[in-house]
Amino acid sequence: MTHFENTKSKELRSGMGEGLVEAGKNNPDIVALSADVKGSVKMDGFAKEFPDRFIQCGIAEANMVGIAAGLSLCGKVPFIGGFAEFVTGRVYDQIRQVLCYSNKNVKICGSHAGISLGEDGATHQTMEDIALMKVLPNMTVLVPADFNQAKAATMAAADHVGPVYLRLGRSKMPCFLPENEKFEIGKAQILNEGKDVTLFACGHLVWEALQAAEQLEKEGISAEVINIHTIKPLDTDTIIASAKKTKAVVTCEEHLMNGGLGDSVAQTLALHCPTKQEYVAVDDRFGESGTPDEMLTKYHLRSADIVEKVHKVLSR
Repeated sequence: MTHFENTKSKELRSGMGEGLVEAGKNNPDIVALSADVKGSVKMDGFAKEFPDRFIQCGIAEANMVGIAAGLSLCGKVPFIGGFAEFVTGRVYDQIRQVLCYSNKNVKICGSHAGISLGEDGATHQTMEDIALMKVLPNMTVLVPADFNQAKAATMAAADHVGPVYLRLGRSKMPCFLPENEKFEIGKAQILNEGKDVTLFACGHLVWEALQAAEQLEKEGISAEVINIHTIKPLDTDTIIASAKKTKAVVTCEEHLMNGGLGDSVAQTLALHCPTKQEYVAVDDRFGESGTPDEMLTKYHLRSADIVEKVHKVLSR
C-alpha cells in the first residue's frame, strides 16, 4: 500500500486561482470573467495581477458566457468563474448553443461543487453538473482531487483548445498529490496498485478512497485506487485493464449516482469487460444545510462507506 501524507489542507478553488495566475503569466491572451464572485471563486489574484484582463460581469451568468464566446472569437482564452450550480445549470442553453456547438475555446470554472458546499444548502449544492457537462459534444470535463492537481489542471485547461469544465469544491481538503506534477488530460492516475478490487474515484472522494484502501489492507483486501480526474475524455484503457485484473469495481464520487463517474465507468465495462460494480454516490436526492463533514457523512460518501461497498461487491 502506497502511503500518502496529508501534510496540509487547502481549497481546490484556491489551486485554480493560483493556476490561473500562472497561466496568465505564460499567455497574455488569457482573460478572466466572474459573475460577481471573484473572491469566492479565487479569481481575485488574477484580477489584482492583470486588472485590464479581468471583467466583472455581475450576477448575469448567461451574459458572461456570451461575452466569453465573443472574446474567444477575438483570439482570447476566457476563463469564466462562478458557483458550479449557476455556471452549468442556469446557463446550460448558452453553454450548449454558444460554446459547445461551435467549439469555442472557453474554460468554465465551477466552484463550490458537490454536497460538501455545506451550509449554503440544496439550492447551491450541485450534484448533477458532471452529468450535464459530459453529455455535451466537444466539452472536456476535469475533476481534480486536491489543491496541487487543481492548479495543474487549470494550467492544462489553458493549453487545451476547446471548451473545458473544471469542477472544484469549496471546502479544504488534504493535499496529497505532488506539487508541480504535470496534468495530462484524459490519462487516469493509478495511485495504489491492488489485485482484489478497484476503487475508481474523482474529486474529493479520491482521498476517501485512499483511506478506505488503507483500512481494507488491514483486512487483507488489496485495493487498487485510480484517480479519474478526467471524466471526459475517459481513460477507458486504464479502466478496462484494472477491471480485468481485479474483477470487482467500486466507483466513488461526490455527485448523483445517475450521470456521473459511475455511469461512465459502467458504460465502459458493459461494452468491453462486464464487471461487478457498486457505487458510492448520492442516490437520487437533493442536499440540505449542514457542515461539509456532516454532509459527507449523512450522504454516505466517507471511507467507511467505500469499505462497506467493497465488502458488498466482493460478496456478489
